[in-house]
Amino acid sequence: MAYYYIFLILAFALGLGIGFFIKKYDVQKKIQEAQEEADRLLKHAEKEAEAKKREYLIQAKDELFQQKRELEKEFKERESNLKKQEIRLHQKEEKLDSKQDMLAKKEIELVEMEKSFSKIEHELKEKERQVDLLISEQKRKLEEISGLTAEEAREKLIKEIESSTRHEAARMIRQIEAEAKETADRKAQEILATAIQKYAGEYVIDSTVTVVELPNEEMKGRIIGREGRNIRALEAATGVDLIIDDTPETVVLSAFNPLRREKAKMVLERLITDGRIHPARIEDVVQKVDKEMDIRLREIGEQATFDVGVHGIHPELVRLLGHLYYRTSFTQNVLSHSLEVAFLCGIMAAELKLDVKMAKRAGLLHDIGKAVDHEIEGPHALIGADLAKKYGESDEIVHAIAAHHEDIPPNTVLAVLVQAADSLSGARPGARKELLEHYVKRLEELENVATSFDGVSKAYAIQAGRELRVMIDCEKVDENETYLLCKEIAKAVEERLTYPGQIKVTCIREKRAVEYAR
Repeated sequence: MAYYYIFLILAFALGLGIGFFIKKYDVQKKIQEAQEEADRLLKHAEKEAEAKKREYLIQAKDELFQQKRELEKEFKERESNLKKQEIRLHQKEEKLDSKQDMLAKKEIELVEMEKSFSKIEHELKEKERQVDLLISEQKRKLEEISGLTAEEAREKLIKEIESSTRHEAARMIRQIEAEAKETADRKAQEILATAIQKYAGEYVIDSTVTVVELPNEEMKGRIIGREGRNIRALEAATGVDLIIDDTPETVVLSAFNPLRREKAKMVLERLITDGRIHPARIEDVVQKVDKEMDIRLREIGEQATFDVGVHGIHPELVRLLGHLYYRTSFTQNVLSHSLEVAFLCGIMAAELKLDVKMAKRAGLLHDIGKAVDHEIEGPHALIGADLAKKYGESDEIVHAIAAHHEDIPPNTVLAVLVQAADSLSGARPGARKELLEHYVKRLEELENVATSFDGVSKAYAIQAGRELRVMIDCEKVDENETYLLCKEIAKAVEERLTYPGQIKVTCIREKRAVEYAR
């Protein structure tokens, strides 16, 4: 029995030893596997790090190469600009040398002329001395022949002239007195007109150009766009000629129509502020500005009616009054002229004990036809009368508008008042200049010639009337017909208008396809 226990103890001890060695072998094996896995992960991490390093080096080299290319491009542009400036300076230097040579020649010519004049002056003095001697000799001979001295002959001649002209002088005095009586009333009217002119509201001489300031010189390039597409889109959408020259940070808008110039100015300022300048954006901004301008025209018309104190005018007539703010007559602003006529009518109506509000209303609306006279054929007075009648004005107002230029005979006191006030406003010194009005009418006639052809959607006279730009409807006119239409328009301009030099006719036909990706 004791051996049995000893055997069990020995077996248990042997089992423990074997288990310990097995456990130790297993632990060593796991440690070895972990060491191998750590070595494998370390090698993989080193490979990834090496790959990342190569990738970053390649990116850095690409960035350096790109920066190098940009710097080279910038250097080339600067070098080109410097060469252009050098060429311009050389040209200016040549011009200055030419002018200097010309001035030297002029100086030599002046010296020669001065010598010639001195010689002529000496000859004239000698001849003058000889003439004085001849006169003295002839005077002495006349005194010997007549037996009278020069003083006695002059007194005798004066007595004869006085006797023969006394009767004529009396007749002329009577005639002058009669003319003075006949013109007394007219002089009184002129004095009254002069007094009325003391109203002398401000007047503005309108120009045909508007200057837009740019934030920097780079903006000019963005406005022109790639191959000039932006500036062409602006000119086509607004009908205004954009002049971009060497003037720093400045663009000039040129058009005879002030409303077009104002719209173009607003469009350009919006585009400059926004920074996005391309044809699609230009069209979008033009549409928005058109809507805003319509609201602005109504506000201007409402302000004019408020200033005059006239109420109850149809909203469409109020909007047309706003149009007059951007119209001129002989360089006089038509809305300012209308306000002035309204106040003058009110002053004269008060003096004559007439309806002051009615007189102001007629004066304010008398030139309303000028807001649409470029769209409707006929005299602006009759066009304005038709508009006033259409929008509910009284017969007396309609007649006063129609008769203010005697297109129909005036038969009411109100019509005569409007006629007189219109003449007074236009006759003030400096209020009008006829030359610009003729120039504007010539440009309008040039556009009307083009728009009279079928297939023409828009026409713009630019470059001070030296170029006519015509927009063709591509749905009505094909490419081949465009060339024929251009020749026909040029021929019509030659036959219907009188102008100096030549006019370039440019027809533009553009097909557009628009779709939206949603």
